[in-house]
Amino acid sequence: MEVTRASHRIIAELLMRRTGQQLTSGREWRIESALAGLFREYGIANADQLVCLLDGPDADALARRVVEALLNNETYFFRDRQLFQQLTETVLPDLARSRAATRRLSIWSAGCSTGQEALSLAMIFAERPQAWRGWTIDILGTDISAQAISAARRARYSQFEIQRGLGVVQMLKHFRETAHGWEPDPALLAPIRYRVGNILDEQARPERFDLVLCRNVLLYFDHATRDTAFARLASSLRGDGWLMLGSGESVGGRSDLFESATEVQGLYRRAGHLAAEQQGKPAFNASLVQRG
Repeated sequence: MEVTRASHRIIAELLMRRTGQQLTSGREWRIESALAGLFREYGIANADQLVCLLDGPDADALARRVVEALLNNETYFFRDRQLFQQLTETVLPDLARSRAATRRLSIWSAGCSTGQEALSLAMIFAERPQAWRGWTIDILGTDISAQAISAARRARYSQFEIQRGLGVVQMLKHFRETAHGWEPDPALLAPIRYRVGNILDEQARPERFDLVLCRNVLLYFDHATRDTAFARLASSLRGDGWLMLGSGESVGGRSDLFESATEVQGLYRRAGHLAAEQQGKPAFNASLVQRG
């Protein structure tokens, strides 16, 4: 028993080093179930034997597979409908007004998993062609999981996946059933690009976005790592941009870089933006970009 517990901690530390995600003792139960496929493939019975293999000649390749298996890629279309409704009713109209001169929007889906969130965003624009005619919409989806990004680029969804979050009308309007699964209309994929990436990675020249969705990602970080993530998000968001977190996440008491934007949980603006907006002053504060 003690050996297994020690092995679980070694595996948890591996995940932390490579992704920044924390696997607390209360979530260590996931290890055995998440790695069951690797156990079978390598002909081993438990985490203790896996840890021994992690010290072998193919340790790096195996470590990557262990980390991939432990990542939580749970997602579905229009997850938390209320938040997407707020995007449609509040966020996008605000951005349409503020970006009317350039008619260009840049959106980042951080932790996009297998692509359902990015496609949900694309559907919002596709279902309002008159409002967005002549606009350039760029949607970047990133995820630390190479397997998830590969699946997102492949864009083929099973019957179970396509029905999660989509009604029949949306499903038939935007997807077609093929021998390989349900595939989105090519026009839906046109504004989307995907990239493997960790939100914690510091970029020499970070892209700047009008809207960032980072949902159910911060849940897995400890306090210090979460601070780093908030700093990265702040440096990637334009001064009057919007941040959407998951329904179970908040910046309250955890970061002074953002403040609640509305009564609806999950929407945030850069700190100081709302006050500056009311006073008619520029909201962008360059010092925030330097933090982190």
